[in-house]
Order: sequence, then C-alpha cells, then structure tokens
Amino acid sequence: MKKILLGAIFLILLVIIAILIFAPKQVDKRQNKIQSHPRHEISERTQALHDSLVIGDWHADSLLWNRDLSKHNDYGHLDIPRLQQGNVGLQMFTTVTKSPSGQNYHHNDSDANDRITQLALVQRWPIKAWSSLKARAIYQAKKLHKLQRKNSNDLLIIKSKKDLASWQERRQQNSKVIGALLGTEGSHALDGDLNSVQELFDHGFRMMSLQHFFDNKLGGSLHGSSQSGLSDFGRQAIKKMNQLNIIIDVSHSSESVVEDVLNLSEAPLVVSHTGFKGHCDTERNISDVLMEKIAVDGGLIAVGYWDAAVCGTTADDIAEAIIYGIELVGENNISLGSDFDGSVTTGFDTSEIALMTQALVDLGVSEGQIRKVMGGNMLRFLGEYLPD
Repeated sequence: MKKILLGAIFLILLVIIAILIFAPKQVDKRQNKIQSHPRHEISERTQALHDSLVIGDWHADSLLWNRDLSKHNDYGHLDIPRLQQGNVGLQMFTTVTKSPSGQNYHHNDSDANDRITQLALVQRWPIKAWSSLKARAIYQAKKLHKLQRKNSNDLLIIKSKKDLASWQERRQQNSKVIGALLGTEGSHALDGDLNSVQELFDHGFRMMSLQHFFDNKLGGSLHGSSQSGLSDFGRQAIKKMNQLNIIIDVSHSSESVVEDVLNLSEAPLVVSHTGFKGHCDTERNISDVLMEKIAVDGGLIAVGYWDAAVCGTTADDIAEAIIYGIELVGENNISLGSDFDGSVTTGFDTSEIALMTQALVDLGVSEGQIRKVMGGNMLRFLGEYLPD
C-alpha cells in the first residue's frame, strides 16, 4: 500500500513538472496564432520605402508570456529579431494584469474568472504576483529591463525625451536598435491605490490605459457591467498621470469614461489598439464621433491587426481601416497598434510588417501619409508628451 501511495505521489509530481515545463509554451502558441498564408511579394520600390521608415507600434502584450524575446521564436507574434527583421523602431510593451477567459467584448462582471491568475501560477511568477495586479505589472516591467541588459546593443528603454533623442542618435549608427516603452493594459494595475501611479512611473511606465475587460475603481470598461464614467478616484488618477506626463490610453474604456477624460485631461489621449465603428461595427470599437473628438484634441488612434478591430486580419484589411481613419480624422492622427501577443489571431507577425507598407502603396496612400501612419505620428507624439 505504501509503495502504491509513493508511486501515486511520484506520478502526480511528474504531471505537475510536465505542466510547468510545457504548458506555458502551449498556451502561448494557442493564444497568439498567425493565420497560414502564402508568401507575398514586396516590390523593390516598396521595400526601399519600408526600409527608410520610422515604424512604431503602440501595443504588444509580449511581456505576458514566458517566451525569450531576445531569440527568434517560431511561435507568437513578436521578439527582438523579428522586430528588427520588420524594421520596427519603436515598440510599446503593454502589461496585462487581469483578463477574462476568452476575448469577451460583450459583458464581463468585475468578479468574473481571471485567467491571468492561472497564467501567473503556471508560468511560476513571484508569489506576490499571484494576487497583486500591481506586482504583475512590475514583474513584467522587470522582464523588459532584464531584456535590455541582456541585449543592450539592440534595445533601449525610452522613459523621457532625452532617451528618445538618444535612441534616434543610436539609430543613425545602428538601424537595428529598438526603442522600447512600457504601458499598462488597464489601471487595474494600480490596485486601487493612487500612490501606485508614482510607483509604476518609477518602474518605467510612460503610458497607462484606464480599463481592460472589467470595470475598476477608476470607472467603467467598454466591456463591463456599469458603462459608467470616471469615478472620483479615476479623476484623481488622471490628474496624477497628467502631472507626471504619463500618456493616457483609453482603449477598452467605456464611452462615458472617454468623454470624461477628454473633458478633464490636460494632454491628448491615445487609443493604443482599436478599429473604427463606422468601418467595423463590433463591440470592440467606440463611436466615430468620439474618435473625432480625440483627434481634434491632438490625440492618436492606433489601428489594430485583428478581426474584432478591423473586420479582417490581412494587410489589406488593416490598410483599408487606416484609410478610413485618415478620411475620418486626418493623416496626423492615425498610428499602428497591433495588439500582437494579446491573445488574438493575426495575419502575419511583426517581421512581415512590410506587407502593410505594400498594401498601403497598392491602395494609393501617399508616401507622406505612409510615413506618418507607420511611425512618424508616434515619434512626434512621444517627442511632445514624454517627460523632459
């Protein structure tokens, strides 16, 4: 009997070890798919244009996963070698801290099942990160800082206008160096404490989105139960973010929250990954009227690469959404926000982003507009609104 019991315990331990070793990679592969597609040809002229662009992406959740981002991986959407292959110069890394099972854009109660807790356990995150959402954000930030130390010739974390200028100077000598920035995917990461704004700023965060899939102490989510506007705490948080020159991202915020932030914020807003409701009428996108208000205030709208945002996943689908955005709000207010590694299926990974340039060229977008949309607008915005 004793031998049977020991054997059972040993078998259970083997199963647990196998889960810890193999499960994170399998979950990553399953959640961050790339649709199979034939190899597309990029013309020499378009490739030359693409190679001359500053390319920037406002949103990727790659720090959520255990994947080694310093190596070229054959799964997921993004890593340093693939960013370099695609000539991506500026990448915002956003930190997910709470998310429901499945991409449910319709409705989520605040106490619904949170799959990031499960992911933190399986991926062996620090014990504090099992329960504290702020600890989850800080853990992911530390992963980016470690990545910079390991790849100092290829990656520079940008926290100020001075850092941005340093990246531009280094880029002149080394066209492969990537400027990395940190943002939150929802201010659940504040853990309901206003002092957390400063703490996260000190860890390098320069953009904060207010909500994700759930309502929180700041106000209502676009996918939450209340559809409420900013709370008193939310108003205090906005003022603190403005004081620190933290860029405010209203992706996933309720339309009431967006209206309130537009009326309160002293700085323009960013929608870091989205589509346009007039172009793709899904529950993921807010109204075109609000998009116009964001743009009039000098904000940026970053177009995503997945179906719920642009009603398709091909480069042509995304390019058509970009053209719609240019016609709606103007060429100075459109940017890219892939949502790579955000548990979405895309039509290509970041190494193939020249497909976007080719699609824009084929659809008649001018070179000047392409330069702005692909990264020029992001570079200008960061140069204006990062801390000194």
